[in-house]
Amino acid sequence: MFQRILVANRGEIALRVIRACRDMGIESVAVFSEADRGAPYLSLANQAICIGPGPSAESYLNIPRLISAAEIGDVQAIHPGYGFLSENAHFAEVCRSCNIEFIGPPEQAMRRLGNKNEARKLAMEAKVPVVPGSEGLITREEEALRLAHDMGYPVLIKAAAGGGGKGMRVAHNDLSLKAGLTSARQEAENAFKDGSVYLEKYIENPRHVEVQILADRHGNVVHLYERDCSLQRRHQKLVEESPAPNLPEDVRDELCASAVRLVKAAGYYSAGTCEFLVDKNNRFYFIEVNARIQVEHPVSELVTGVDLIQQQIRVAAGEKLAFTQNQIRHQGSAIEVRINAEDPAAGFRPSPGLITRWQAPGGPGVRLDTHACAGYKVPPNYDSLVAKLLVHRPTRAEAIAAMRRALAEFHVEGIKTTIPILRDLMADKAFQAGKVDTTYIEREYYKKEG
Repeated sequence: MFQRILVANRGEIALRVIRACRDMGIESVAVFSEADRGAPYLSLANQAICIGPGPSAESYLNIPRLISAAEIGDVQAIHPGYGFLSENAHFAEVCRSCNIEFIGPPEQAMRRLGNKNEARKLAMEAKVPVVPGSEGLITREEEALRLAHDMGYPVLIKAAAGGGGKGMRVAHNDLSLKAGLTSARQEAENAFKDGSVYLEKYIENPRHVEVQILADRHGNVVHLYERDCSLQRRHQKLVEESPAPNLPEDVRDELCASAVRLVKAAGYYSAGTCEFLVDKNNRFYFIEVNARIQVEHPVSELVTGVDLIQQQIRVAAGEKLAFTQNQIRHQGSAIEVRINAEDPAAGFRPSPGLITRWQAPGGPGVRLDTHACAGYKVPPNYDSLVAKLLVHRPTRAEAIAAMRRALAEFHVEGIKTTIPILRDLMADKAFQAGKVDTTYIEREYYKKEG
């Protein structure tokens, strides 16, 4: 087992990894930018090292500075968290070439799964359903038009190297397809240095359901059941829950089995997530693999009792999984909401600044993962997530009631947060009935706002 681990991230996930290390008797080395200097969670690590100015390109995305910090900290492994370099195969390769273990999947699997077009091919090989679409990348406008006419509009233009909704456009006719190809390529090139795109049939009003998997280096793969992440805005998740409401048991079983087949075919190990769209007839289609730990991983931890961060570390150290699929039991209902420093009433505009009041919720079944507190200044440089509020209760109805209680207790001042819209969503009749989809917030919330 490792003696010291560097946490190549910030905020909530950095604190989560530091705590997992402490539970395992492992020392941790935190890194921070000048924008995060003085953040309270840094004092919980055994050592904290500054890696540069506030802009992430000069700090959290700067591979040489991270490797230098790892050498100064005398660590055996690096945990990348999520975001930043967590799915960067080159970073994983550099770490391992420096005899520092990257706590994540092998770089070959990351490269194949990180390209959505390659991942789609792999899914078809593993007999996992995929959304109808192009067999490869779209290089000519005429090719896209022909395929769109064959499939029928609407169609979805997707960046091959994309994520978080970047490089993605919906086209309803020839004109919007031509414009969408240009803008999607430009956005993808700017975001990922790769402007290649492909085409899919657009599944209207789908649910977003993903499967948490865990695999070791010895060929053992298990799933930790599914999470429904349908409540989103601009392709960014707001609410996640498990089990997925109103999902037939036979569909759930095949969904999870498909995820296991896919990661086995990829030669994957570590934690990961296979994401699917589920249509109104409960047919599911693979869309992508997130080759890292995800923001919403605590949902799966609550319903299975498995600590995913600790398991990532154990797998990276070469240990076998200590349990089989039959030993993993799904218990109760868990819901997570993301508390972001954003103003929902102003189109989710970022709201960085000083937190003057932080009254956190508690009570039975409540878990709060956060690095924030009163007096903490949310920097403008990074993702706006400040907390993840979770509840775990025996039934979904009880979980919703507990979440409504927790959100009523949660008071943050000095910045705007997503707490108001989350309170509304927990009281929403369609959500309570489990009848929402990925376009629900744009379709209903903005309508309510006038």
